[in-house]
Amino acid sequence: MNIEIITEPLSLHIYGFAGIAIHKDYAATAFKLMDKMWQTVKSKNLANKGLNIWVYEHGEKVFAGVELNNIPDEDTGLEQKNITLTKYARYKHIGPYHLIKQAGQNMVAELKNRGYETILPYIEIYGHWTNDETTLETELLMCLK
Repeated sequence: MNIEIITEPLSLHIYGFAGIAIHKDYAATAFKLMDKMWQTVKSKNLANKGLNIWVYEHGEKVFAGVELNNIPDEDTGLEQKNITLTKYARYKHIGPYHLIKQAGQNMVAELKNRGYETILPYIEIYGHWTNDETTLETELLMCLK
């Protein structure tokens, strides 16, 4: 597994919606939040980078958002989330989305074997969509203690 350890800070300023994953159904919760976020972004014509960013936090909290090209002058109706990771691991998953959970579990195991402890938040950044599932790219970012 090609995992990079990054010690340069990464700051994300994202807009979207937060929710609680009932019965730990993170994917269903994040998809609902993402759909709501895209409806708002499109209805307000907000220029954005087009990448879905899912943030997993304590208490089964999930945030689905997107980076906007500019900070809006007006209230967008979207929640804002600012995240700064100072030390984290990055892995690029290439392949179908249904294999991301396993990739994440493999990543945690590999990091543990290397002597690292992962902490929340955990972030998934989805690349641009393609019909060929074997080429889908998703960055997995795990905060390190």
